[in-house]
Amino acid sequence: MSNWIRPIGQGWVVRDAVPGPDVDEFAEPDRVVSALAAPGAADSLLAVQHPARTPAALARGLDLADAVPVARAVLERLRKRYYRAVREIVAPYRIEGPDGVALGLLCLVDPAAVTDDGAARVRHTEDVYPDVVAERAAVLAGLGCATSAALLVPAAGGELLTEEVSRACDDLGLPDLSTSDAAGRRHELWVVPAGPLQDRLLAAVAGADLLVADGNHRVAAARAAGHGALLALVTAGPRLRIGAIHRVLTGTGFGPEELVSRWCAAGLDVRYDEHAVPVTGEVVVRAGPAVLRIPLPALEGAQPVIDHEVVERILFAEALGVDPDGPCVRPLPAGRPPPPDADAVVLLAPVDYADVLAVHAAGRRMPRKATYFTPKPRSGLVLAAL
Repeated sequence: MSNWIRPIGQGWVVRDAVPGPDVDEFAEPDRVVSALAAPGAADSLLAVQHPARTPAALARGLDLADAVPVARAVLERLRKRYYRAVREIVAPYRIEGPDGVALGLLCLVDPAAVTDDGAARVRHTEDVYPDVVAERAAVLAGLGCATSAALLVPAAGGELLTEEVSRACDDLGLPDLSTSDAAGRRHELWVVPAGPLQDRLLAAVAGADLLVADGNHRVAAARAAGHGALLALVTAGPRLRIGAIHRVLTGTGFGPEELVSRWCAAGLDVRYDEHAVPVTGEVVVRAGPAVLRIPLPALEGAQPVIDHEVVERILFAEALGVDPDGPCVRPLPAGRPPPPDADAVVLLAPVDYADVLAVHAAGRRMPRKATYFTPKPRSGLVLAAL
């Protein structure tokens, strides 16, 4: 049996409903702070994952190191009240909803595992923000427990994993846990103890290297935390989807006229088009009342070139002098409202899955926050000691 893919040695499965909102639906610190201010949110997994952003921590001026012991106490209360303990298990998991279908296996993965020739077994698909990784690693190291799973996909041979998990679910019958979320997805989970079936499922996962579809920061944080384990849902679909992640300009001081002037001066073909929709190779910019369509110039170098790269390098850095990694540029998943202080919203088309694989095959990474894979696992259904 592989030693880089293994069962959850000590875990907890939620008895009914996960306490509080879905942790993984919150990324921006201001949204986390706002959600934690809601009644009852102090006793939730969101408070456990962001202990320094609770109202009590902010009022007391606690830094992350001082807040983590509070988070451990909250986590212990939640486990006793809402969870049942399990040992040496894996969990076939099915998600079905309006944004796709995923059938895979919840298990532990070593984020630092390498092949015999030194290649990483778990490969990042996007760059990460070092400050986010450091914060998450500190929380994970202090808790010693994973409360949400990264979404990993096989680099090859994924149909074999789907067949193996599907066959296991059919043989197991009714799921041990079945719940719905606010977005209309159905989450079904089976608990499989040690034995021949568990061995077959783990072997199916270990048969290929894995790409990070969602959770690049969680994978990097798990490696930095040093536990040698990451809670992951490994899935090949069968119907994974990639949604768009747009870009928001804020705090630049540029109005619509100035943006158009600077982009035109940089040689871009800026057209007013209130009916424009983003397609690959073009972006749509909403700046105040103006709706602009901008064909993106070609970039030299390795192919394929992802539209986000062109936007950040040409439209932001070169034409506007705005640092793509700075505070004036924010990601915005499709369907979410832009912040009220937005100077402009740059709408991009979803990245094609084949381009994700091509970028990986070329030994490169996607731009940060360029892909939004769905459906995602519900945080908190299974907790795993690390």
